[in-house]
Amino acid sequence: DVGFGKTEVALRGVFKAVLSGKQVAVLVPTTILAQQHFNTLSDRFKPYPVRLGLLSRFRSPKEQKEVVAKLQLGEVDVVVGTHRLLQKDIRFKDLGLLVVDEEQRFGVSHKEKIKQMRSEVDVLTLSATPIPRTLYMALSGIREMSLINTPPINRSPVQTYVGPYNPSQIRMAILQEMDRGGQVYFLHNRVQTIHAMVNHLQDLVPEAKFVVAHGQMSGDQLETVMLDFAQRQFDVLVCTTIIENGVDIPNVNTIIIDRSDRFGLSQLYQIRGRVGRSDIQAYAYCYYDPEKQLTQDAQTRLRAIREFTTLGSGYQIALRDLEIRGVGNILGSEQHGHMVAVGFDLYCQMLEESIEELQGNEVKGKEQAIIDLNVTAFIPDKWVGNSDVKLREYKRLADIDTDLALEMIQAEWKDRFGEIPAQTLQLVNLVRLRLMATELNIPLVRSDEEFLRINVPYTLQEWLALQKRLPKELGKKARWMPGVASQQGSKPVLLIKNLTMDGNDQVEYLLALFKALGKEIKALLATK
Repeated sequence: DVGFGKTEVALRGVFKAVLSGKQVAVLVPTTILAQQHFNTLSDRFKPYPVRLGLLSRFRSPKEQKEVVAKLQLGEVDVVVGTHRLLQKDIRFKDLGLLVVDEEQRFGVSHKEKIKQMRSEVDVLTLSATPIPRTLYMALSGIREMSLINTPPINRSPVQTYVGPYNPSQIRMAILQEMDRGGQVYFLHNRVQTIHAMVNHLQDLVPEAKFVVAHGQMSGDQLETVMLDFAQRQFDVLVCTTIIENGVDIPNVNTIIIDRSDRFGLSQLYQIRGRVGRSDIQAYAYCYYDPEKQLTQDAQTRLRAIREFTTLGSGYQIALRDLEIRGVGNILGSEQHGHMVAVGFDLYCQMLEESIEELQGNEVKGKEQAIIDLNVTAFIPDKWVGNSDVKLREYKRLADIDTDLALEMIQAEWKDRFGEIPAQTLQLVNLVRLRLMATELNIPLVRSDEEFLRINVPYTLQEWLALQKRLPKELGKKARWMPGVASQQGSKPVLLIKNLTMDGNDQVEYLLALFKALGKEIKALLATK
């Protein structure tokens, strides 16, 4: 996630590759980020004989030519660069690792282009909010994925406000940040009107010193402005999205985003991630034009940015983006878009099976268990008011296939909607039962007026061996019955009298029984 230490992981990977005698390319989307990474690498690798190069418009054509020549001769170990790294004149002597930072800012063709330089190159992709295509490639096993889930010590979530443009609130936010010795980003993403906005802000907060940064400035100008701002010579940096990716100035802990409805979801999340990078409480103000009607998509994005405030929400934001925009074309270059011929879940399953097959693994299709109990389990209107959101959460719950995913959705719900009501917890328990039953190869669990019926894959002898090992209060209640001979594929059934059990008792009993069965089956297998 933003500010969780991805760069630190990359630094260690870079160092290991250089020690192995390989060259490393670090590809970043902006000149500011390139300069920042170059400074970080220079500082960290100072005690070691690592030769560094920088390719961006902050370097003169003569300096760039020197770096390009040294790359070809193997006289540069690590090169940090923007899209300049993708031009035809770039040749490496022995490229071993490519690090792509803020991956969501690059096109597919860009990334494939640099991979072609060397067919055996290892690629490390860093992103808090990956594009749908990349995230799906990771989720489906085409690419490996590693998540950093632990935030740095004393890190607090960014307090986020979303609302119509409010000059008096902006004045208060800037002065409040200045009072505690901090600085402010004011993001206005139109170069044509950025100076008019600075004049407006100077009238609004005459106590503050303002400076402007945008992508149409020369490299020298931009470098000077960013350096001056980092050295606290100004209070407010009025800028475009040039600060969106990776820029790290710990003293800036308030960000104000003008016309936030014009930004994509992951973009908003990245922008908000420019603050809150130390142990000081940070604030983000996302404003929209009160006189303009917000589109449905813009409303959804702003709602999501307000809801996802916990540390580590980047992964959830990326999943929501995947859900909204679609997965894209895995074999082609489209980075988002929906499958037409087959449904999403079937597509995922087919892709997963194909990957398993190509890797030479046995493809085992596991049928999901059916849980049919008379239990009150639902998402109440009072808890989740919006019916579209409620339907989406039901769908997400139905798609869950691991215990970890179930824990994650519970944590997310608690953060977004508050304490989880009893009816919804029971719904979660039913999903947990489904997962446990599927793992135990139990195809069906249902209740009628007299019995709880559990279809099981055990013979009488197997059941008796298991029953002996189960706690008495669980095993004693269950009676094994053979399958119906006249019905093809009919499985044996465990019958449990449920005359004294209500729906909640049934769920409790089944959770305990399945947990014990799983444990004892493992123990029996270990003794064989």
